[in-house]
Formats: sequence, structure tokens, C-alpha cells
Amino acid sequence: MGLRGDKGLAIATWIAIVGTLVVNALSNIFPIDGKTVAEVANGPLAGVLITPANYAFSIWGVIYVGLMIYAWHQSRPKYRAHLLIKRINLCLIVACVAQMVWIYLFTLQLYWFSVVAMVMILLSLIAAYSELADGQHHPDRRRYRVNGPISIYLAWISVATVVNIASALYASGAKELGLSGAVWTAIMIGVANVIAALAIVQRRDLPFALVFIWADLAIAQRHQDVPVIWVSALAMVLVLVGLLVSRRYPRKSW
Repeated sequence: MGLRGDKGLAIATWIAIVGTLVVNALSNIFPIDGKTVAEVANGPLAGVLITPANYAFSIWGVIYVGLMIYAWHQSRPKYRAHLLIKRINLCLIVACVAQMVWIYLFTLQLYWFSVVAMVMILLSLIAAYSELADGQHHPDRRRYRVNGPISIYLAWISVATVVNIASALYASGAKELGLSGAVWTAIMIGVANVIAALAIVQRRDLPFALVFIWADLAIAQRHQDVPVIWVSALAMVLVLVGLLVSRRYPRKSW
């Protein structure tokens, strides 16, 4: 890809990121089918127990700020020709387009189609995250301008994918196979947090882990009256914090 191609890809990445932000804002100002994402989550899907407290979704502000920082970084002439950046850009463009599609599908309450879009976002971000192992930037700059935004975005989409699938199952009236909704929720919390544990063990990824801790705390706060759920969520917080400490300050052998 030549100079013009590199610049074109950088511009396309800007458009995709800003486009996602605009579509998200418009979906709240001019709700599709009369309902915002939050109204659907708190209305027809209010019974989905793994959904975090409403304040948890403010993390999208952090995600969008991070993406804007990345967009500025990747568009600088000294970086946009790097193979790492070009690969991440392609993944992000797919993720952003899929996210715009997801907003429409979810607010139209086409839940299983929204799961397909969500999985596309997830896979695209996993591909971008896998590229971070092959660094070509100064470590500090990459940590804050590239690694951080991608880690936070992927971590939240990992949480959102679990919630999205649970929502689709709930809307479909799926049976609980002999277990209560609270027990299934506790199981899903445990399974989801395995992802964060792997990110800590394999990469010592603090931003990734903090997103899961944020989500776990919000789930516990929303379900203070359901011990199985809030105990499970807080237990996962303790596990992740313990892993972070052990990986950051490993015990010395004497």
C-alpha cells in the first residue's frame, strides 16, 4: 500500500470512529422505533440479570475518548505507514461498521441479529488485540495511544457480548435447564471473567482487567438483593485484583 493508500486508510479509520460516535448520539437523540438502547435494556430486557447497573455504561465515554486518541495517533504521517497500524485500522473499521449496525438491530429488538453484529465486533477487536504483540512503536506511546484504547474497547465488548447473548436468550423465552436465573447468571459471570484472567496472566493487561472489575461491581450493585449474583460478582473482583497484584509483584524465590 503506497503513501496515498496509507493516508486513505487513516482517513477511513477517522470516518469509521467518528461515524460510530455520531450514530450512537443520534440513536439517543432520535430513537429508532421510539426506543434507545438503554430503554430497551431497562424495558423489555429488564429481567436479564447479568446486565450491569446503568452507570456502568458511562464507560462508553472512556472508550470513545480512547478511540479518538488512537485516531489522531494513527493518522500522523510517522505512524500511518506502519504495518501494525494498518492492520489495526482494518480491524477497527470493521468493528465500527458492525457497531453501527448493532445499534439499529438492537433498538429494533432484533436480538439474535444483534448478536451476530456483536460477534463481528468482538472478532474484529480480537484480531486487532492480537496484533499488539508485534509492536513497532515506542512502548510508552503505544501503551496510551494504541494498546490502551484497543484493550478497553475489547474488554467492554467482551462483557457486552455475554449480556447480548443472555438478552437474546431471555427474549426468546429459553428454558433454564433446571437452574434458577440467578445461578445461570453467576455461571456466566464466572465464565466471562476467565477472559479477563487470561489477559492478566498472559499480558498483564491492567486496562482490560479494570473494565471487567468495573462491570463486576456494577452487576453486584444492581443485584444487591440477590446474594448468588452479588457474591459471585464480588468474588470475581477479588480474583482479578489478586491476579493483578501477583503478576505485577510476583513473589521472589529465595
